[in-house]
Amino acid sequence: MSVAQTCVLTLSCPDAPGIVHAVSGFLVDKRCTILESQQFDDPDSGTFFMRVRFAHAEGAALDVPALREAFAAVADPWGMTWRLVDASERQRVLIMVSKYAHCLNDLLFRTSIGELNLEIVAVVSNHPDLKHLADASGVPFRHVPITPATKPQAEAALMEVVEAEQVELVVLARYMQILSDGVCRRLEGRAINIHHSMLPSFKGAAPYHQAHDRGVKVIGATAHYVTADLDEGPIIEQEMERVDHAMTAEDYEARGRDVECRALARAVRWHTENRIALNGAKTVVLR
Repeated sequence: MSVAQTCVLTLSCPDAPGIVHAVSGFLVDKRCTILESQQFDDPDSGTFFMRVRFAHAEGAALDVPALREAFAAVADPWGMTWRLVDASERQRVLIMVSKYAHCLNDLLFRTSIGELNLEIVAVVSNHPDLKHLADASGVPFRHVPITPATKPQAEAALMEVVEAEQVELVVLARYMQILSDGVCRRLEGRAINIHHSMLPSFKGAAPYHQAHDRGVKVIGATAHYVTADLDEGPIIEQEMERVDHAMTAEDYEARGRDVECRALARAVRWHTENRIALNGAKTVVLR
């Protein structure tokens, strides 16, 4: 038995009466039925957010380009920022990594079993160490070495891959280099980073060892969109776990790897399911 085609419509616009009616009326007019709907009205910004997953009421195929063209006439009077996609389409994703393998391995595995609906088009790394993981999954691996002197050329090579492969999302899966302001601007809203989050904040080498030395009780991870402000982009997801005095620094690191993988996987999933909208310095995640 075939599964009916579904589409996802996401939108944001200044809040006003009648938005939901306009969207639902459009879907009724196109003989579609709503399967899932989430919405949020932010009183602080005066912005309305909505995500709708829908199918043809009689199970017929949906003409996505025609739906987009028709919905534009609905969206314009409301000043909507919107996106309408076939829910089955896999987003084209590029993963960037350095020497830590856990987040890359986790994303490759979740994709292989269908938990993440991704088309991973390339793994790009400033080190050759993790080529074997990409090879095992049949994903092209690009080694792009980077030094302070060669950073402009390395970033140009990265963006060439992004453009050539029509990449929709870049995932920094423990990529231990800072992207330039120019690259951050070009990838705004379509690049996700993961980093540890502990209080006090520990920077530099071996943050989990530093946390262990200070007797930290909670370790965590934050997945966020990349901006020119280092590790301060809009937060998508956070994960945490308690630790205690009986654990070693290596135990802290192991727990840290787990929470980093979980937070990053959820952020990637929500982005590729079109559940996230930017709301100033924050995100709205319509789950």
